[in-house]
Amino acid sequence: MRVERTAIPDVLVIEPKVFGDQRGFFLESYNRRALEREAGIKLEFVQDNHSGSAKGVLRGLHYQVRQTQGKLVRVIAGAIFDVAVDIRRNSPTFGKWASVELSADNRRMVWIPPGFAHGFLSLSDGTEVLYKATDYYAPEHERCLLWNDADIAIDWPLHGAPLVSEKDALGVPLKSAEPLT
Repeated sequence: MRVERTAIPDVLVIEPKVFGDQRGFFLESYNRRALEREAGIKLEFVQDNHSGSAKGVLRGLHYQVRQTQGKLVRVIAGAIFDVAVDIRRNSPTFGKWASVELSADNRRMVWIPPGFAHGFLSLSDGTEVLYKATDYYAPEHERCLLWNDADIAIDWPLHGAPLVSEKDALGVPLKSAEPLT
């Protein structure tokens, strides 16, 4: 596996070793020892999630104020523009964002540690995203940052207005967001 730091050093792009031949390919999508050795990720994953999206769907920016979740995100169909926003108030990168394009073709993954809001824009129809989480989903602790907050200024690769849920449309700007506890 190859590990690359993003603009926010705690957010990591992980490229697994892919073994391919005329039959297809094989890769390890998760290996606890390798993640600890190569990326320093020593957290236990307790939940796997799977979502499907059409092109132009924007999900996020989600976070939990308690039971904060680290996420190991990958795409098994289609492609996404994946974004992590640092919401750790005492962090030198507070309010900054990092992005990576993940796709079924590039087979890259991104590690988003606890303390970040997460979202993505689906770049193709039939996109399927899988991610492992370090804590359980807790809807009572879930919050949402406004995906187009001018203070964060994410450069989404949009062609027209994205399709967002009602919850995501009602996200709040970072300056008035409830802090992590």
